[in-house]
Amino acid sequence: MENAPIILFAYSRPDHLNNLLDSLAANAEAKNSLLYIYCDGAKEGASKETIDNIFLVRKIAGQEHRFKQCIVKVQEKNKGLGTSIIDGVTEIINQYGKIIVLEDDLILSPFFLNYMNDSLRRYENHPHVGQIGGSNFFACGAKYPPVFFTAIPDCLGWGTWKDKWQHFNSNSTELLKLLQHSDKMDRFNVYGSYDMIGMLKDQINGKVSSWAIRFQAVCVLNDWMVLYPNPSMSNHIESAEATHANLNITPPLCISRPLLQTVETEEIPEVIKAMKLSYSGVGDYYGNVKKEIYFKYHRRRIKNNIRNFIRSTFGMKKNVRATNI
Repeated sequence: MENAPIILFAYSRPDHLNNLLDSLAANAEAKNSLLYIYCDGAKEGASKETIDNIFLVRKIAGQEHRFKQCIVKVQEKNKGLGTSIIDGVTEIINQYGKIIVLEDDLILSPFFLNYMNDSLRRYENHPHVGQIGGSNFFACGAKYPPVFFTAIPDCLGWGTWKDKWQHFNSNSTELLKLLQHSDKMDRFNVYGSYDMIGMLKDQINGKVSSWAIRFQAVCVLNDWMVLYPNPSMSNHIESAEATHANLNITPPLCISRPLLQTVETEEIPEVIKAMKLSYSGVGDYYGNVKKEIYFKYHRRRIKNNIRNFIRSTFGMKKNVRATNI
């Protein structure tokens, strides 16, 4: 069985590209995988340092030899990340029927390709599976199953199929209207934990250029599920030059051969709870409230309990302010 082609998007970060390629090449399936590297063109007014880095990225891509074949596609003009991904994925997936998608700011598990290719084959004909996600940053650890589904897609190393991607809709205004006339707004907003609608409106108003927020709308509107691994198969590298995300997302990476199995396409309440904690900014990678937030909450709770004790002991009315303890 042939492996899915890999498409990698790069711009002006040679160190990031080197690190990603090293981690990708460490996968046993790499030598039998076709790799496409799309190198974007310089933005208008780009500095000399940026232009030098762009050419260095292209040089690194052109010298890559650890895969079945590496095909480099260079854009002379800047398309931007959103447009690059939409056009590139559409081109390759129409040719091969399935795809694995990477950006240059990722570090991968040595079992990333094993998980991706197995899952793309396993759920290829499943009508309710829209994507295979790679980065689980919210429900890692023994209390969660080795793989599970959620309704929220991933953008940090992922895969999908032609029959799903052909539903991609670049019209953000139309997607917003469809969501507003559905009963899926809460799910789209990660069950009320994150303002995804606000991001979609920013896309409409030209404040962001995001393929991901539009694909999320497509997945939610079609009631598609997304498979996630436990632990994660990819990490996000912090970068001050990042267009959209200059933060670290570094859940524990899978370091031993994963247990891959077919599971029901249904959400687990414990996973939803963990995802909500993470997207709201209070959860860690293991589905727990972050320690600093936990202790802050309990300090406040203890303070309130003392205050209530003083009120009840001394017969103070609730509208009388107690002395701070």
